[in-house]
Amino acid sequence: MAHNKKYFFETYGCQMNSAESAALALVCKERGWTEALDADGADLVLINTCSVRLTAEKRTFGRIAHYAGIKKKHKKNFTLVIAGCMAQRLGGKLKEKFPQVDYVMGTGARSQFPFILEASENGTAALFEKTEKTVFSFSGSHLEEGQFRSFIPIMHGCNNFCSYCIVPYVRGREISRDPENIMQEIRLVGERGVREITLLGQNVNNYFWEPAAGKTGDTADFSVLLKKIALEAEKTAIGRIRFLSANPANFSSKTVEALASNKIFCRHIHLPVQHGSNNVLKAMNRGYTVERFLGLVQEIRRAMPEITLSTDILVGFPGETEDDVSKTLNLMEEIKFLYSYMYHFNPREGTKAFDLPDRIDEELKKERLSRVIALQKKHTSELLKSRIGSTEIVLVEGISRKNADELITRTEKDEMVAVPGPKSMIGSFGKLTLSALKGNTFRAKEIL
Repeated sequence: MAHNKKYFFETYGCQMNSAESAALALVCKERGWTEALDADGADLVLINTCSVRLTAEKRTFGRIAHYAGIKKKHKKNFTLVIAGCMAQRLGGKLKEKFPQVDYVMGTGARSQFPFILEASENGTAALFEKTEKTVFSFSGSHLEEGQFRSFIPIMHGCNNFCSYCIVPYVRGREISRDPENIMQEIRLVGERGVREITLLGQNVNNYFWEPAAGKTGDTADFSVLLKKIALEAEKTAIGRIRFLSANPANFSSKTVEALASNKIFCRHIHLPVQHGSNNVLKAMNRGYTVERFLGLVQEIRRAMPEITLSTDILVGFPGETEDDVSKTLNLMEEIKFLYSYMYHFNPREGTKAFDLPDRIDEELKKERLSRVIALQKKHTSELLKSRIGSTEIVLVEGISRKNADELITRTEKDEMVAVPGPKSMIGSFGKLTLSALKGNTFRAKEIL
């Protein structure tokens, strides 16, 4: 057992990385380690990396170089660990580029982490990297202490192979988590005071569980799992359930029915469309058409009229024409997303799109993206303004960063509301009326 050992994590990228960092932090605490306020006081520094976009990798390279430089120039004796998708993609190349890195821990290598901690405690080197074949396994808990919202991974990896996406190469094939293991974590976080959970997966609605040969139990797809989770969560203090990230190609009518049948599921869905042109969607290998997407949105809105939707939009894909861009803008006009994550194409080595001809000029990509962003800002402003005067149940998440006398809260539609109120309400649900809008944050006069 370690004594007076401290760790410091930097986490980049998606919510799955945040959940996995939380799970690794629990491993540290179980061995008696404590969290350092900053890297200067840490015996172990871990950078949990993202490879989805080139900009994320460039930023992370800077952070690795920073810590490698500290070890080299100042002879600081701390353990430097690179984890996550970049670690999986680049492997030993990271240690070749930065010899000061002690361990490179890919996405399937979480089982190595206790050995790394033990080696750091003893001042020795862990010798597993060349001898142990790593296989991904889910952690039992991903809870961050003191948080009232928690991420719960239910599956890992992706089988879709969208032509621009590196996720299947760094996360591997889809693995669904044992439903009973999921229920155990729900009970655990519920006992710890969590009020809202978010189910995570790279392709979350493609969840499918089938008991191993000779084992008892029922098969479960995403819709069946949602119903099981709702029943389990209702036995606890959990009052809200969200999920990320859903692929429209795998979104079934049974899933829509499961969501509509229980108000514990938040009336907000993130549904990445990526583009409004069938030609581009086909080139992206997304597995659906614009017509299928529009039909799905109509089905969801018929079942849950109060729903809000957000999305991802990728512009500047190789071969994209002005007509394709117009179709994307038309799709946005028809659906009116509450918000969007918008970005332009960056070629990722190892993906099929990396070698596609007819690349779009950088300046043209940026210009097209600016039009998409401008239209989304218009839709967001219109939708938020139309909500002023409505009464909402909110989850109080903490103190506002801009005003210590205000609470920051979230509606089930994923809208932020600032309101005066006592700190004692943090972690509880309250009722308020949306009275004004400042930027994209609502204001309310009081919370009950």
